[in-house]
Amino acid sequence: MSDIIHLLPDSVANQIAAGEVIQRPASVLKELVENSIDAGATFIQIVIKDAGRTLIQVVDNGRGMSETDARMAFERHATSKIKNADDLFSLRTMGFRGEALASIAAVAQVELRTRRTEDELGVLVEIAGTRVFKQETVQCDLGTSFQVKNLFFNVPARRRFLKSDHVEKSHILNEFYRIALVNSNVAFSFYDGDDEIFNLPASNNKVRIDAIFGRNAKKRWQQQLLSIETSTNLASITGYVGKPEFAQKSANQYFFVNGRYMRHPYFHKAILLAYNQMIQATESPNYFIYFEVDPQTIDVNIHPTKTEIKFENEQAIWSILSAAIKEALGKFNIVPSIDFDQEGAVEMPTNIPPENIRPPQTNFNPNYNPFGTSGYKRPNLDWEQLYGEFEKKEVHIGSSIDLESNVDLPATPSFIHQEQQQVIENLETRAENYQYKNRYILTGIKSGLLMIDQHRAHTRILFDLFLRQIENSQGISQQVLFPELLELSVDDALFFEQLLPDLIHVGFDFEKLENNSYSVKGVSSHVGTGSVIDLLLEMLDKAKTTALDTTSGIHETIALTLAETASLKVGQRLSVEEMSDLIDKLFGCANPNFTPDGKKIMTIFTQEELEKRF
Repeated sequence: MSDIIHLLPDSVANQIAAGEVIQRPASVLKELVENSIDAGATFIQIVIKDAGRTLIQVVDNGRGMSETDARMAFERHATSKIKNADDLFSLRTMGFRGEALASIAAVAQVELRTRRTEDELGVLVEIAGTRVFKQETVQCDLGTSFQVKNLFFNVPARRRFLKSDHVEKSHILNEFYRIALVNSNVAFSFYDGDDEIFNLPASNNKVRIDAIFGRNAKKRWQQQLLSIETSTNLASITGYVGKPEFAQKSANQYFFVNGRYMRHPYFHKAILLAYNQMIQATESPNYFIYFEVDPQTIDVNIHPTKTEIKFENEQAIWSILSAAIKEALGKFNIVPSIDFDQEGAVEMPTNIPPENIRPPQTNFNPNYNPFGTSGYKRPNLDWEQLYGEFEKKEVHIGSSIDLESNVDLPATPSFIHQEQQQVIENLETRAENYQYKNRYILTGIKSGLLMIDQHRAHTRILFDLFLRQIENSQGISQQVLFPELLELSVDDALFFEQLLPDLIHVGFDFEKLENNSYSVKGVSSHVGTGSVIDLLLEMLDKAKTTALDTTSGIHETIALTLAETASLKVGQRLSVEEMSDLIDKLFGCANPNFTPDGKKIMTIFTQEELEKRF
């Protein structure tokens, strides 16, 4: 029987390693830029095309490589960062495995140009699928230039699993942020094709944060950040945390240790506890935290992406971090102090001469006799006439809703389920509708009492309306008198471009301006008079936390956000006609029992349940 165990060829082994190291174009960018940082570069230029599928180019002014090093760099486990196993516990560089360039060359076409300071000429290496096609001496600038073309050209299955350009570009930007935020002493320029996305000069961390995320004028990062700084024998912690009023659903949250980005749920919990009862449960604070610890007390060799890091003194650093954040919030008077309400209180005199004190005086008529005749006669009131006038008046409180113009559904559609059809048949045609606490609608049915949440019911009605408008492009636009300006950051603009066609379908009208800005010239006719910019930013936050790879997911996110904004608010008074119209339109929906996000709209109290209570 022949032997069955054999060594894999280098080309196959490198492709297996690439599956762990190179998952998408963002992984290529991360590895190349980290190598530039380790090479001592002070300026790094990044160019991408087609979200990294066609080209990823990274040019730096670092120390460069010799001719031998340029060729050896593409071998597996070839690295200049470590020499033995003990070096793993004293790492100060971003990379150390020696797998990145070999993995990239296994699944892409790579062109390397590099030159050292002491060399007059540089070296050119062209490699694709682990095969070297060219190596020669060329004239080039000081530093290193990598061009990675046609990623996954020889692994078509991997290329098909890549997401849309918007999603892949978003991942690239996230990796760029993680490197640029912790290397503020390095200048960066970022190009998407011929468009310059970022031009970041060397600065400090706070200026770098504002340069990346401060393009949205509403956020004002310079005003919302609080600095933290503490130093102990275990760790030195610096950075910035956001004020509670700037918390948001999709917050910017970054941890760095020894110049390396990391994820750490345990430390994240410490920050959330520091903000306890200061922000809403659905919101999170912004933070940018930089740890400096002894490299021997952490282990970064856990996962190929090197974002999972194990700390030796994890619990102690947790306490230090929590105390530092609480100190920052308290130092800047973010934690509210006790303040007693003095409005309407009696002012207490402090210095009154004794001679001015007099007992209170009372006045009364000694001749008044309640049982005698004092000349007072009670007026005659026509109570029947007063009650009759009261019945004729119908008081309307709050703004009314025009459900008939909002929704035009057939009275008995064919798609009504059997369960809801039974409820409709049980509705008493002459039943009186009653509004309870301006929130619920009570109406009688043959089997008992039906209770409807008016806000959720209207949300369901409008959701079906907006979803139908998006799919049929039948939205009605209402032009605004004074257009509003929507300013977005680079990554927010990528998500907004995906929402833009559907927003136009429901009635919005935009004019694209420079620097990722839009002029809002028209809104949907069903949207209220609130801030349109806040509505769009809220929709954008929900879209960023929702999977946008499917068209239906985008449509439902937009329809639900618009429906929740334009629907009846809790506490709004409705007339009898409006309540009846709301009930009719609700039972014209395909699913009147639940809101689009799964909340219950109505409940039925049966006649037996009501009788048991008596």
